[in-house]
Amino acid sequence: MAKIYPFRSLRYALDRIPIERVVTQPYDKISNSMQDRYYASHPNNIVRIVLGKSGPEDSPTNNVYTRAAAYLKEWRAAGILRQLPEPAFFVYFQRFAVPGGSEIRVRKGFVGVGQLEDYANKIVFHHEHTLTGPKKDRLELLRHTRTQFEQIFMLYEDPSRRIDGVMDEVAEQMPEIQIKDEYGVEHTMWTVSDPGKVSVMQSHMADRNLIIADGHHRYETALAYRDEMRSERGSDLIPMTFFNMNSPGLTILPTHRVLSNVPGFDAKTFFNRAGEFFDSSSRDNVTIGVFAGGELHSLQLKSNVDLASLMPDLSEKQRTLDVVVLHRLLLEKCLGISEDAVRKESYIAYVREREAAIGAVQEGKAQVAFLLSPTRLDQMRDIAYDGHVMPQKSTDFYPKVLSGLTMYSMD
Repeated sequence: MAKIYPFRSLRYALDRIPIERVVTQPYDKISNSMQDRYYASHPNNIVRIVLGKSGPEDSPTNNVYTRAAAYLKEWRAAGILRQLPEPAFFVYFQRFAVPGGSEIRVRKGFVGVGQLEDYANKIVFHHEHTLTGPKKDRLELLRHTRTQFEQIFMLYEDPSRRIDGVMDEVAEQMPEIQIKDEYGVEHTMWTVSDPGKVSVMQSHMADRNLIIADGHHRYETALAYRDEMRSERGSDLIPMTFFNMNSPGLTILPTHRVLSNVPGFDAKTFFNRAGEFFDSSSRDNVTIGVFAGGELHSLQLKSNVDLASLMPDLSEKQRTLDVVVLHRLLLEKCLGISEDAVRKESYIAYVREREAAIGAVQEGKAQVAFLLSPTRLDQMRDIAYDGHVMPQKSTDFYPKVLSGLTMYSMD
């Protein structure tokens, strides 16, 4: 099934570079203000490569991609980035407080390179649609650098948790990297090159399927690059961080929707339309929360609503998702916002914190906020294994896997 391998990681020279000042959140999570902060943090911050600044002077020969390639070449030549002498896996623990609460969790995984597989092979499964723009961007970066600076966040099932035992044994040693990011998440990493441990981890993953949790655009970009470079050694591999779905620590946060500039939006009219499908109640088994017109409403799907006839193109498991009900009934049928408009984010913004979503409406920055419960891990797993997908931003795995901790060079 899944073919994974230890690899000779390209990594920052830990004796020369303060690692906490050069790593970043994944490229698609970096806002303009975060980009500025990363630029100011250190001249060798990985942001200059994964999400460089563009400017009016950019040209076909001087742009974010050519500069990324130049930085990579310069940093490797100067010994700022070094390739490790032997292949290894990298045990990667993340200790964090669950946002909105005080519970402390530890998510345990490991990094290796995995064989790229077409979805049709039913070894690697996806659960989200992708957009053309981000894939074109990542493909240009890959063409110029021939290096992967970020890992795909992969899930696998292992009820016996044998690899967890190996990782716990490794974690008894002094870590090589231990840093806190801007969200207070502690990231700790150990190198595993011992042949016995590598063999156990590799063999135990051999019969596993993999589900992409985060990194769909990067994975499909890597598939496209592999197809371009069939004869090039190493182009069929990509770095992945593997997390066991059967281990504690996996956390999915809700992603709330906030709408602005919807033509003709009126809260009273909206709730009247929603009444065709929903009851407004204060019961506990709420489907969707809606804040509009200065009030918080709890909308529960009516028992007589026939979702199969309303969504004949979707499977039963897809139709039972709160986020699908929101998109198909409230956004599309009650507000007239098409799926294409959602893809283009014409009216919609995504917010992790419930209070921030409500606050945007209270402050007049948005017209309505839709508040969701997090998608369950088993829901995502079942839909992915069935070969189906979910709407954009249906899952928010927290925390993210940092960029720049370990890198894969095809050269």
